[in-house]
Amino acid sequence: MADDRKSEMEAVLRKQRAAHNQMRPEPMALRKDRIQRAMKLLTDHAEDLCKVMAADFGNRSPHQSMITDIAGTVNFGKYCLKHMDNWSRPEKRHVQFPLGLLGAKAEVRYEPKGVVGILSPWNFPVNLSFGPLMQIFAAGNRAMIKPSEFTEKTSLLTRELVEEYFTPDECAVFTGGPEVAAAFSELPFDHLIFTGSTATGRRVMESAAKNLVPVTLELGGKSPVFMGESADFAKAGERVALGKMMNAGQICLAPDYLYVPESKQDEAIHGVWQGTANMYPTLLDNEDYASVVTDRHFDRLQDLVADARDKGAEVIEVNPGNEDFSNTNARKMPLTILKNVTDDMKAMQEEIFGPVLPVKTYGHIDEAIEYVNEHDRPLGLYYFGQNADEREKVLTKTISGGVTVNDVIFHVSMEDLPFGGVGPSGMGSYHGVEGFREFSHARSIYTQPKIDVAKLGGFKPPYGPATEKAVKTMMK
Repeated sequence: MADDRKSEMEAVLRKQRAAHNQMRPEPMALRKDRIQRAMKLLTDHAEDLCKVMAADFGNRSPHQSMITDIAGTVNFGKYCLKHMDNWSRPEKRHVQFPLGLLGAKAEVRYEPKGVVGILSPWNFPVNLSFGPLMQIFAAGNRAMIKPSEFTEKTSLLTRELVEEYFTPDECAVFTGGPEVAAAFSELPFDHLIFTGSTATGRRVMESAAKNLVPVTLELGGKSPVFMGESADFAKAGERVALGKMMNAGQICLAPDYLYVPESKQDEAIHGVWQGTANMYPTLLDNEDYASVVTDRHFDRLQDLVADARDKGAEVIEVNPGNEDFSNTNARKMPLTILKNVTDDMKAMQEEIFGPVLPVKTYGHIDEAIEYVNEHDRPLGLYYFGQNADEREKVLTKTISGGVTVNDVIFHVSMEDLPFGGVGPSGMGSYHGVEGFREFSHARSIYTQPKIDVAKLGGFKPPYGPATEKAVKTMMK
């Protein structure tokens, strides 16, 4: 069975590459038409897509899905349409003196790579398939998508819709389990983008390496929140709560743990508690609050909390409606704050990806900076405070994929900023002009003037005085 699927995917890849080669150079109008069709697909079927996402999760607010997966992605398509003419212009480059005077020319052209594979995850199943697709199309490529098996209904609908709006040599979707994903990641694409966990990212990169396929890896990690002494703890708490409770914390950029001044720990925790209670007075029957995606993920989160409790953490459940979560199979989990955490707790070792929030304290901000620097570089880093010197210190002394100041997660929604990780949180980025370039080949083109440059420069044997003069000039 796996072999059949693999040869089916290989056949589509060959077909797409052949069409791509035949059509080069593809006119901008055709690239734009593909983006417009992708936007139309999302607009025409927004409601259906929100329904299947809710069914896959068990509960997920259609309003949230509209913002995060549909409208945000359509808007990104608009952004690409607006900028792609500019992005794709050749760039003039400088040539060494005196070649320019003699008529030499240099430029860089951003050309399509060919066929790009997209391995997309379950947490924002539409956004993280169609977002990259917009820039892949903008750069003049074709695409093959393997969506997650955890959001099976969404993946199936995506496949049906893509078949309706695109020809198989433009874009194709392959559904299935881990064995299909493994075969997909071994295909000789011209580029591969993967969004998901660091552990899976390692395997994807290993598979891609067999064919030397360049990869963009959007991974995760433990994105810290620094709260300075000068933070407004009520406002900061509410913003952290919004970022941590959206999609039930199943976001690669969700604030993973809080780092707060020792003297302000209770104030910081209260801010998060109050912020959560204001937005989610109840949870169980609240359509605004998403379920954890599968039993396996739910059990993993419960284990993180149990492990922390066993090792001495104080567990604070934010349950404003005093609801009983023990008799439900809705996979709804209240925000669980962990105080007095230590490094031997799983909650401080693994990316949490759910509504669990460890809190660490520092005597001096330098301790927090040092701690973050001793651990894997995170995808996001957040700073709350009004002290400009302290903010700059945190930003210049740490490394992370991106940063939001005085909020969380928002940097990813700025279309003109590149989004990506660093080290274990990923490599490469998309969004912004950087995304267009990620899916393009920067091709150098040098045009030689009529004059015999090699002779003039002393590069032509027999070597002699002209050679020595050229060397001296270069060494000056």
